[in-house]
Amino acid sequence: MSYYRQAKFVLSAPDISHLLTDEGIEVAFAGRSNAGKSSALNTLTGQKSLARTSKTPGRTQMINVFELDEGRRLIDLPGYGFAQVPIEMKKKWQKSLGEYLQKRTSLKGIVVLMDIRHPFKDLDQELIHWAVASNLPVLALLTKADKFKAGKQKAQLLMAREAALAFCGDVTVHSFSSLKRTGLQDLQGILDIWFELEK
Repeated sequence: MSYYRQAKFVLSAPDISHLLTDEGIEVAFAGRSNAGKSSALNTLTGQKSLARTSKTPGRTQMINVFELDEGRRLIDLPGYGFAQVPIEMKKKWQKSLGEYLQKRTSLKGIVVLMDIRHPFKDLDQELIHWAVASNLPVLALLTKADKFKAGKQKAQLLMAREAALAFCGDVTVHSFSSLKRTGLQDLQGILDIWFELEK
């Protein structure tokens, strides 16, 4: 049984001041509102409705915290880049995201989810630059990989890995499909290292 199946929802916080004590290990999931973040979290944990998937992207406006065990947490950050969010809210969110990435000492890595058809858009790049500047390792997960046939999927992955070199940081790229469970082992393997489960 996968370690991640024991994830349970503990809290929704409007900003980082409302999060749990800054200790233990956290790994954050971030991405554009339609990148398939909730589906990826549900696939990882083997729970159909741990993270709410919704037909209208951008529903996650809060920081959602899922506990794995004492001291280990998955953090679901609000989706970004969604057009219908008021500009004030976007600014407030950007500020708290920056604070979270730069000041949260328990944060050990960030999974940036991007649709394999449109990787590394401006906001994705901004987020990865922030993470690299904060010395955080990044896993860029190219979601919805099932939209491409195997050859095209591989070509897109290689192209994205090439593009990731420009960040000059610890940025790994894998393709992922919630539908086909492609890349699930890659994701778990990296999280195991970040959560120090390998010891």
